[in-house]
Amino acid sequence: MHCHQDLVSFLSCGLILAGVWHLVYHRKSQSSYGRYMACPPARMVPARLAWFLQEMPAFIIPLLLILTTHKSTIMGKYLLLATFCVHYFQRTFVYSLLMKGKPSPLSVMVTAGLFCSLNGFLQGHYLLHCAQFDDEWFTGYRFKIGLLLFYIGMAINIHSDFILCNLRKPKEVIYKIPTGGLFEYVSGANYLGEIVEWFGYAVATWSFPALSFALFTLCFIGPRAYYHHRFYLEKFKDYPKFRKALVPFIF
Repeated sequence: MHCHQDLVSFLSCGLILAGVWHLVYHRKSQSSYGRYMACPPARMVPARLAWFLQEMPAFIIPLLLILTTHKSTIMGKYLLLATFCVHYFQRTFVYSLLMKGKPSPLSVMVTAGLFCSLNGFLQGHYLLHCAQFDDEWFTGYRFKIGLLLFYIGMAINIHSDFILCNLRKPKEVIYKIPTGGLFEYVSGANYLGEIVEWFGYAVATWSFPALSFALFTLCFIGPRAYYHHRFYLEKFKDYPKFRKALVPFIF
């Protein structure tokens, strides 16, 4: 398969525009799923099953592209794409088994699955068929700093999700104040970790598709961290006043 540069540019710009649209459209209220779902729709999917199905394409599609692509002599491409797949392997096969969220609307699951499919194809196709790296790239500072940021962000994300998954006992439905790790400083520690991940990935690949995904992630889950923070402040009178929404000490 040769590089479809026009398609790559179209999808990358689409991610940025979709992120900006989401940021503007939900500036006063959050997407109606999870704690913000006032009136559940008729068609709901159990949380674990929904998460598994919607995240899986972002793991499977790049993996299929790797298996069906003529092997390049530049192994760094595969390392970068494997890094992308590591995140979605954890989200699909590990996190989906641990989460205790509310059932998800079918429409949300389908939309998320479509996004993961398109983004999985975009990142995989670009790295395998469009990206041009020389051998020195993978010893350079951008590659090393980017991967370091990615794995720091992933560690924050996994640790924060572990805290959230263990906040409530089985069958409990009440909300509690998360503590420990970066939750001591921000309400959206899990979101902060994921944002750091994808900006690190963008630095490591130094590519427009990865940057567009990082910007989309910031626009999509950044506001959710803000609304979670506001939710905690309104619900708990003893919520730590020094704790910020997303960025420690700043926002």
